[in-house]
Amino acid sequence: MMIKLKYILGITLPFFLLLNCFGQKPSRATLEGSVETVDHTPWDILLKKHVDEKGNVDYKGFVADRDPLRSYLEYLSQNPIANSAPKEEQLAYYINLYNAGTVQLIVDNYPLESIKDIFRPWGKDRLKIGVDSFSLGEIEHDILRKMDEPRIHFAINCASYSCPKLLNSAYSANELEEQLKKATFDFINDPTKNKISQNTVALSKIFKWYGDDFTTKSPLIDYLNKYVDIEISQNAEIDYLTYDWSLNEKR
Repeated sequence: MMIKLKYILGITLPFFLLLNCFGQKPSRATLEGSVETVDHTPWDILLKKHVDEKGNVDYKGFVADRDPLRSYLEYLSQNPIANSAPKEEQLAYYINLYNAGTVQLIVDNYPLESIKDIFRPWGKDRLKIGVDSFSLGEIEHDILRKMDEPRIHFAINCASYSCPKLLNSAYSANELEEQLKKATFDFINDPTKNKISQNTVALSKIFKWYGDDFTTKSPLIDYLNKYVDIEISQNAEIDYLTYDWSLNEKR
């Protein structure tokens, strides 16, 4: 109850404490007008225009293009992905919705130094899917994390430097596997996000907050070893880096 009270009052908590902070929404299967596929081309155009290869975002450019950004989010709202759609289509829909919704949140509050300067950035209902409103936290915890794909943590972006980079192309069902592989490999091997050696690893706190998502089948070291060039020792000491919440803005 104390956790819920703090969350409602707007005090930012680690993500892993947010799991039970959301009310129940209608099942995705009941959404009227749901579709099996969605065209993410408008979002892809915006990303290629305003995000560089390193994931730095030109928010001033997005502010200038706020109308096409809003139109894309309205399109997603009017075309909710069906629960019967292929898993790849659902993942692409919700990853893109989360990322576009996060950019929209920054645009609506720009200029600012951090997403955490915004009142309840992950807890307030801001995104429409059909007739229902969802928070970013609900999209992440109640939908994406329940789809048994831990690599979503490297695909969704929280507009901060310590987050996985915002890909400068939209996620698509046809390319999803390769996109998730690349996003995971790039994040784990980025020395600004993780510092890895054979006997010691200093990891992003994402691996601490969402540890259970990465260890359902094997220990965390085994998960990391699938994506690094060196063989991390099973006895390696694990530490976690300070998270930089400053805005991932192109400078």
